[in-house]
Amino acid sequence: MAQTIFYIIIAILVVDYFSERILEYLNFKSRTAKLPEELEGIYDAEKYKKQQEYKKTNYKFSFLTSTFSFIVILLMLFFKGFAFVDNIAHNFTTNPILLALIFFGILFFAFDIINTPFSLYDTFAIEEKFGFNKTTVKTFFLDKIKSWLLAIIIGGGFISLIIWFYLKTTNMFWIYAWILVSIFSIFITMFYSTIIVPLFNKQTPLEAGDLRNEISSFSKKVGFRLMNIFVINGSKRSTKANAYFSGLGAKKRIVLFDTLIKDLSVKQIVAVLAHEIGHYKKKHTLINIIISILQAGLTFYILSLFIGNPALSQALGVDNASFHIALISFAILYSPISTALGLAMNIISRKNEFEADKFAGENYAPNELSSALKKLSINNLSNLTPHPFYVFVYYSHPPLLARLKQLSKIKK
Repeated sequence: MAQTIFYIIIAILVVDYFSERILEYLNFKSRTAKLPEELEGIYDAEKYKKQQEYKKTNYKFSFLTSTFSFIVILLMLFFKGFAFVDNIAHNFTTNPILLALIFFGILFFAFDIINTPFSLYDTFAIEEKFGFNKTTVKTFFLDKIKSWLLAIIIGGGFISLIIWFYLKTTNMFWIYAWILVSIFSIFITMFYSTIIVPLFNKQTPLEAGDLRNEISSFSKKVGFRLMNIFVINGSKRSTKANAYFSGLGAKKRIVLFDTLIKDLSVKQIVAVLAHEIGHYKKKHTLINIIISILQAGLTFYILSLFIGNPALSQALGVDNASFHIALISFAILYSPISTALGLAMNIISRKNEFEADKFAGENYAPNELSSALKKLSINNLSNLTPHPFYVFVYYSHPPLLARLKQLSKIKK
């Protein structure tokens, strides 16, 4: 049984790796050397050439990093690397919770360290070459240290509690784990911008002026009570622009990147925010929370059915049934289900994006949103001709041309 599970794990990893490479190749080959007619007026020839080079560079880099990760995980499986790390953990303790913390801690830091050179190259070579990077070496490593601390506190806390639930209730642990994750999901949705974001970026209230007045005017028009409008110093790390909506109820806020304010006009910015408000008015945020909670419940329930099977641990070279080792096996075995759920979520997400665009177009100005989307795509060197199947599998947002086509149908 354990050997069968081992071969299934290998098969899943191999199929996943090669399917991803095929999709990336199709997406890469969808590029055209000549500027397509439908992109005229969005990209000029020189900018389009730069976008194509950016796409080519990222394709090659993605192939390198994904292949490296694939080889590492295969080596870990064939040479019983997980069992080796488990033996190291057993040298320190036999307590199940501490064992899991040490085990996952070693894996987390080992994989993060060996991947750091790739992150450095991506940030300081690729992003630098194409004019995006604003991150300093100091900021890069401070971000990494902060991420480590968050992983230790949040990740370690979750693992400890879930294993504790398992030790106390065995197969019923999934209910308590589900409740824990559900509460945390709602909490982080409400307080992400006030607790997590300040660790990495500075947020300041949007100053009084034309932009704030226009936002306030639109919010009142559509019956959206909004008191919290903040500007985040995204230019600290990149020239790429963004905006997002976070929180629920009284904690909801809109956050604008300073790069967005720099790149877009007042009306273009408000059109982007109208899109974000559209998500809230259409209850997309609430629906997404509910779906994610239901998915978490499904995952924990299926986990409870298999976690006690010693074959999951034996497949990775550990004779005794072990929660943390079985969790590794389960995560890989569950990945096809996770992929299927991800596809469904992307379909829903793309539908929601069209609805939010329609809301912004009907209630503000479709031409302003169109021009904002075009400008953001140009500045970010976005891929405007992705392969349809790649879009279906990976895109949570519709491609720009599809969005522009829908916006063009709105009469204002």
